[in-house]
Amino acid sequence: MAEEFIINSNAIETKINQLLPSQGGFAPGVDFSASTMVIPIVDLTETAEGSSLRLDLQKALSFTTSTTYDVTGTTSTIINTTGYWRMVGFSYAVCSTTTPRGNFIIINDGTTDKTVWSHLLPAGDERGTFTDLDIILFLQAGESIKITSDAGQGRISGSVRQVATLDGTLVNP
Repeated sequence: MAEEFIINSNAIETKINQLLPSQGGFAPGVDFSASTMVIPIVDLTETAEGSSLRLDLQKALSFTTSTTYDVTGTTSTIINTTGYWRMVGFSYAVCSTTTPRGNFIIINDGTTDKTVWSHLLPAGDERGTFTDLDIILFLQAGESIKITSDAGQGRISGSVRQVATLDGTLVNP
């Protein structure tokens, strides 16, 4: 048989009012109670996922965890660590040649390149175009992320930050 206990706690009452504002607070003289009966609870909050931050805040760029990149007219490897990576920035491309040009994000598995994002211009497009970049990329062991800018006066620039490890554990900023 379960036993009932009365709990008087301003801290618990404040937290309940904060987490459940639709309850409108408790009326004076109403106490919380506890029982020795075991009731399973499933936690569906961000804390249960391993983070105390909301997802949008967890993806924030920061002084210590962000690395910038700036690639013009070449190919650069920018990440070679496993996990999930957020890449933000911009791509600007101009094509004054008879060959299509562009900026590319490539995942390389050690032997083969695979383009996973591109900003491609047709031959002779001298007007140039600009596009924002905000994507999440995943790297397994042995893979790396390369950026190629072959767009003449083109440029791809921004910042990367690891948002989760290979097994999905969130990495806070």
